[in-house]
Amino acid sequence: MRAVHIADSIVSVHDLPIPAVPEGFALLRLRVGGICNTDLELQRGYYGFSGTPGHEFVADVVECADASWVGKRVVGEINLACNHCSWCARGLERHCPNRTVLGIVQHPGAFAEYCTLPIENLHAVPEGLPDEVAVFTEPVAAACAILEQVPLDAGTPVAVLGDGKLGLLCAMVLALHGAEVSLFGRHPNKMAIAETVGVRPTAQSEIGTRQYPIVVEVTGSAAGMADAIRMTEPRGKIVMKSTVHEPVKIDMASVIVPEISLVGSRCGRFSYALPLLAAQQLPLNQMIQAEYPLTEAPAAFAHAATKGTLKVLLRN
Repeated sequence: MRAVHIADSIVSVHDLPIPAVPEGFALLRLRVGGICNTDLELQRGYYGFSGTPGHEFVADVVECADASWVGKRVVGEINLACNHCSWCARGLERHCPNRTVLGIVQHPGAFAEYCTLPIENLHAVPEGLPDEVAVFTEPVAAACAILEQVPLDAGTPVAVLGDGKLGLLCAMVLALHGAEVSLFGRHPNKMAIAETVGVRPTAQSEIGTRQYPIVVEVTGSAAGMADAIRMTEPRGKIVMKSTVHEPVKIDMASVIVPEISLVGSRCGRFSYALPLLAAQQLPLNQMIQAEYPLTEAPAAFAHAATKGTLKVLLRN
C-alpha cells in the first residue's frame, strides 16, 4: 500500500505492507484525509516524529471481527487508550498514560491507503454527510471540547486569537453555542467565513487590555500567549489550543496577579461534533482550498504550509 512518511522534516510516499488487524481493531481504507497544523508541526520536529502522520480522515471499514461495521463509512477517535488504568476507569481515556495516538504517538496514521483503529474508536458518518464535511470531525470535536471545559452562558463575550483552521472552527462553534465571539486575525478573507455564523471579525491592531472574560489562544505561535494574557480580565480564563514545537515563555506575574486561569485544551468527543456537522450550519466547504492525491503528499504538505492556507485534503 502507499503511505505518507515523515522523517527529518521530509515528506515522502512509501510502499508498505497492509497492516495486520489486531483483535478488537478494524482495518480502514482511506477515502479522504485533512492536513492540519499538528501534521505540519510534526514535519517541523514536534515529538521527534518519524512515521506515517494523519488523524483527520474519513474511511471505509474493510475488515472487522464485528461484521456490522464492514462497509460503513467512518471517522475515528484518535486516542488509543489501554482501558485498564485508573485514568481510563475515571473516563480520562484521552489522557491515558499508556495511550498511543493515531498519526502522532506510536500508531501509524491515516495518511495511507489502509490504517487500523480499535472498533470502540469508530463513529459511523451520518448518511448524506459529504466526505468533505465529515473530514472536519476531529478538529470540530477539538473546538467543542472548549464547551466541556469552560461553562459558557449565551451572550458571554469571548475572544478567539488566530484565524487559521482551528481558530475559525473554535470561533464558529462558540458562536453557534450563543457566545458573542470576536475573532482576532490578520486575514479578512478568512475571517469572513466565520462572520457568516455571527462571529465578529476583528483586526489584530484592536487587541487591548483586560477586555474579555474568556480568551481562546489558537494562533499556532509561541507569541500568541502574551496577547492572550494581556486581553484577559482578572479571574478570566485562557483556553490554550496552540501546539508548537518551540518552548513558550510566559511572564508568570502577568497571570498570577490578575488570577487568570490557564486551561489546556486538546481533543474533544466525536459524539458532540457529528450532530453539529450533520446540521450543516458550519460553512466548511469554504475552508477547503486544495485537494491532492495521496501520491502527491509532498506537494500537498508544501501547499498546506504556505502562509494563509486553510484546509488541504488528501484523496486516496
